[in-house]
Amino acid sequence: MGEINSYTGNIFNIHKEREFEDLALKIFKYQFQNNKVYKLYIKTLGLDNTKIRKIKDIPFLPIDFFKTHKVVGSTQIPEQIFTSSGTGGALQSKHFVTDIKVYIRSFLKGFSHHYGEVSNYCILALLPSYLEREGSSLVFMVNELIKQSNHVESGFFLDNHAELVEMLNSKNLKNKNVLLMGVSYALLDLVENFSVRHPNLIVMETGGMKGRRKELIREELHEILKKVFGINSIHSEYGMTELLSQAYSSGEGIFTTPPWMKILIRDPNDPFQLLENGQSGGINVIDLANINSCSFIMTQDLGRMTNDNTFEVLGRFDASDIRGCNLLVD
Repeated sequence: MGEINSYTGNIFNIHKEREFEDLALKIFKYQFQNNKVYKLYIKTLGLDNTKIRKIKDIPFLPIDFFKTHKVVGSTQIPEQIFTSSGTGGALQSKHFVTDIKVYIRSFLKGFSHHYGEVSNYCILALLPSYLEREGSSLVFMVNELIKQSNHVESGFFLDNHAELVEMLNSKNLKNKNVLLMGVSYALLDLVENFSVRHPNLIVMETGGMKGRRKELIREELHEILKKVFGINSIHSEYGMTELLSQAYSSGEGIFTTPPWMKILIRDPNDPFQLLENGQSGGINVIDLANINSCSFIMTQDLGRMTNDNTFEVLGRFDASDIRGCNLLVD
C-alpha cells in the first residue's frame, strides 16, 4: 500500500510533461505486477515488459475487457462499482473502484482545472437516463459537484422541465454563474418545449441520445442548442465508466485534459502504431487516476489530436473494427 499511496500523492501534482512520463512508466510497472488481467494481456501479446521504457511503448488494454473481466490491481474490497448503461442489451462495463477518494479528488481537481472553483457555479443537472439506473459514475460525480457548489438552487431534474426553466429564469439566479449539465436527448426535449435565456449560462452536453432519439452529429446538435439557448458555444464532457478523469470542451468540440490524463491516437488498422498530431484514428487514454485498475485504455472512439494538449472526438468504431480485443475474452 505504501507504493501505491506514494503514486496517488504524485498524480495530482503533475506540472511538467517529464513528470507525467516518469509517473506513467512507474504506474505501468506497478500495474503489470498487480493487475492480473493486464499482465496476462501483455504476455499474450508476447511483449517483454522490461523493454518498455517510453510512453509510446506501453500497451493499451482494449476497453471491452471491462465487460468481460474484473480489471483491478488491488486486493482491497471495492468501495464502489461503476457500471455502463448497457444500451441495447449490450454487456455492461464494470469499474471496480477500490479507493473512491481518488475519483473524488480527480473530478474535483479536473473541474477546477478547466472551470475554476466549483463553488462559483450553480449546477443544474438534467440526466434522466443516468438517474433511472444504479452505478452511474457521472451521477456520482455530478452529485458531489452539486454538494460542493454551495448553491441552494443546485440539483438534479428528472423530467420536470417546467421546474428547471422556472429555476433558470428566477431572480435568484439572474446574476449567478449557472452550469446546466445534460444528456443530449434531454436537452433537446427541454428546448423543444421551453424558452430559456440566462446571461451567465453554460450548457454542457454529457453524451448521446441513449436510444431515445435519432443520433445527430455534434455540429448539428450544438447549432440547435446554441440557437435556442441564445449562447455562442456548447460545452462538452468526455468521460466514461472505465475512467476516473474527464476532459472538457468549451466549444467547437475541442477537448482539453487535466495534467494527469493524456490522449494518444492509434492507427485504425494497426492498434499498436501511434499516429502524429492531425491524423485521425482510435483514441487511447492514459488516465493516471486509474491507479487501482488500468491507466492505459484503448477506447472505441475515433479522434484526432489538434495539438499536444487538445483533441477532437470524431465518432465510434464498430465493435468488429477493434482488432485484438478478442484476446482473453471468455
